[in-house]
Amino acid sequence: MTRKIVIEPVTRVEGHGKVTILLDDSGNVEQARFHVTQVRGFEKFCEGRLLWEMPLITARICGICPVSHHLASAKAGDAILGVELTPTAKKLRRLIHMAQLVQSHALHFFHLASPDLLFGMDADPAKRNVMGLIAEMPEIATKGVMLRAFGQKIIEMLGNKRVHPNAAIPGGMNKVLSPDMRDQILSQVDEVIADCQFAIDLFKDYCAKNTEVVNSFADFTSAYLGLVDENGNVEYYDGKLRLKDGKGCVLEDDVAPENYLSIIEERVEDWSYLKFPYYKKLGYSRGMYRVGPLGRLNVADGCTTPLANKEFQNFKKLGENGIVQACLYYHYARLIEMLNCAEEIKSLVEDELICGKDIWVNSSRINEEGIGVIEAPRGTLFHHYWVDNSGKMRKVNLIVATGNNNLAMNRAVSEVAREYIKDGKVTEGILNRVEVAIRCYDPCLSCSSHALGHMPLEITILEPDGNVRQILRS
Repeated sequence: MTRKIVIEPVTRVEGHGKVTILLDDSGNVEQARFHVTQVRGFEKFCEGRLLWEMPLITARICGICPVSHHLASAKAGDAILGVELTPTAKKLRRLIHMAQLVQSHALHFFHLASPDLLFGMDADPAKRNVMGLIAEMPEIATKGVMLRAFGQKIIEMLGNKRVHPNAAIPGGMNKVLSPDMRDQILSQVDEVIADCQFAIDLFKDYCAKNTEVVNSFADFTSAYLGLVDENGNVEYYDGKLRLKDGKGCVLEDDVAPENYLSIIEERVEDWSYLKFPYYKKLGYSRGMYRVGPLGRLNVADGCTTPLANKEFQNFKKLGENGIVQACLYYHYARLIEMLNCAEEIKSLVEDELICGKDIWVNSSRINEEGIGVIEAPRGTLFHHYWVDNSGKMRKVNLIVATGNNNLAMNRAVSEVAREYIKDGKVTEGILNRVEVAIRCYDPCLSCSSHALGHMPLEITILEPDGNVRQILRS
């Protein structure tokens, strides 16, 4: 007699999704799946648009990390035009990208993830949220707000607004950074770096008090993918693709981003609108890999800035052969990256070229194909465009960061559900743990779609004949 548990919607993530869990006759988990329930259709309705429009159109894919799509699209446009950016344009793109990573990571950790850690996964859901955090721990909540505001202000400086900026164009940038803007960033960046270190210490304190939980929660083996620079350091804007297995062995290295299809294939399932990429040499679904903060730090040899690199070395000691697998360590990796990006922002604005005025390269060339790859906050992002001789899109392929993690998120849901649901007994705290497994990945589900108002946490248990046996609500 199969029973079905439904969690809909999954809360404290961007967008809308649900989880279905099937229980066997003994009330134990038989199957668990994470469903993305919205379709956006960007790949299709971008057909026929000019390459110059794409950085603005695709920025609307996401309201949390629009800069990532904006820059990946512009990079694909650079490839179509066959241009090499000026040094100042490269630095400006890196600056707005680092700002994007800081604000996104701060939003996720302080406002979406930390309530589970600071109040406990079994805490009253009326308190276990950002409003509870503001009420009981205002200093922590304020630091999260200020970190996010710092990143958003830089985005606004270069892109005229904090969400869906107009900054990058194929061939470069369309706005310079003034000396006054540079000085404003410099006046704040040291405090931002200190707040990043505060966040790291906050999570490390949680780990020290909950070592067994952190080390065992959704702990499973997978491969990992990310960009690295020529020295093997974590790279967010350029670099080559590296893929490692769960034992730290390099499966693929020095792969040019434009050759991503040599290692990745995609599959669709009839129960989710989110595609399932996988490592093609191992096949579906043995080719599961993870991206994002945990993936990037697992494949890299170091960070490019001193404070982050010191913390990176501590992170590597947590896993065998430098591979850290338990999902809650996504938060540690995320905070190390936030520190890394804040330090790089300081380095960028201290460079005299950052206020240069040579920011765009013209071209009369139109290549038939262009690929832009970047590390979004949630992981490796691919924009692949095919155009006609006028620059109109003939075909578009997008592999978003959350899609790369799709197989892994489903595995995490299954692992946690099987660990905690026994003999048909389900509590709100168990339900929340299933969601915590998803939140570790900070998924962007519907991209730029947002909902206002109360989104109830609900679990429905059905009898075999379809009658409702029990409903649990937050």
